[in-house]
Amino acid sequence: MVNHLLLVGFVALAGWCCCIAIHIATVIYLRRFKLDAEDNLLARKHFTQVRLLERAAVTLVALITVAVCLMTFEPVRQYGVSLLASAGAAGLILGLAMQPVLSNLVAGIQIAITQPIKIEDAVIVENEWGWVEEINSTYVVVRLWDWRRLVVPLTYFIQKPFQNWTREGSSLIGSAFLYVDHTAPIPAMRKKLAEIAAQSNLWDGKVVNLQVSDVRENVIEIRMLMSARNASQAWDLRCEVREKMVGFLQAELPSALPRYRTEWLRIDRDRPTQSAGCAPAQ
Repeated sequence: MVNHLLLVGFVALAGWCCCIAIHIATVIYLRRFKLDAEDNLLARKHFTQVRLLERAAVTLVALITVAVCLMTFEPVRQYGVSLLASAGAAGLILGLAMQPVLSNLVAGIQIAITQPIKIEDAVIVENEWGWVEEINSTYVVVRLWDWRRLVVPLTYFIQKPFQNWTREGSSLIGSAFLYVDHTAPIPAMRKKLAEIAAQSNLWDGKVVNLQVSDVRENVIEIRMLMSARNASQAWDLRCEVREKMVGFLQAELPSALPRYRTEWLRIDRDRPTQSAGCAPAQ
């Protein structure tokens, strides 16, 4: 009995050492990358891939270790042989029962290879905007803009569409809309937008533009485009541009604000009405 316990302990120790070795190799490899850098696209790619592969390797080592430990017991070994001999229905039932777990494990390996999402990617999932905070073996934790956490299974990112704002880079173009009167001076507004962007620390100096995107019955729609280094700065820049453009219109061009026009017609009540083809009323 003591010999058997020592054998099981040795197998478990060997599996534990393999897991520790995998973790140490992962930490040493990821030391060269910094997630807090401004341009961290390459670091996020490697962190995502290596972490997912590490979890898959640890899971595989754990399964092999448990299987070898069970194989040291003679009754279990005989049961395994007999089960393999007639494993048709049992294998089908086990496969159906393990389908969610296995599908998420396979999805994790697929995400590690193809990388549709990475750590700290800005994504929109289920109409919620946030950042990928953690990618586990079976689920993904998305940190939303208001500090909530959205937990999504890994298979979601393989089977359903979603928006990834930082797939190939963190720079984004933000848009802000204004509704002004038809008489608004567009060149002056375009010049003011360029001044606001140049004075802002959030603008990355690449894209700034103002266009008339739509004409409606009472107003015209102005679309303002400006680029920023990441999604958070793009949102703040959009809010800053809206605020300053509205203040500029109020202070410098109040006539450009939306107005409703009414035309008053004077009717002479003393004049008799006359219908076509009829004599004037007496």
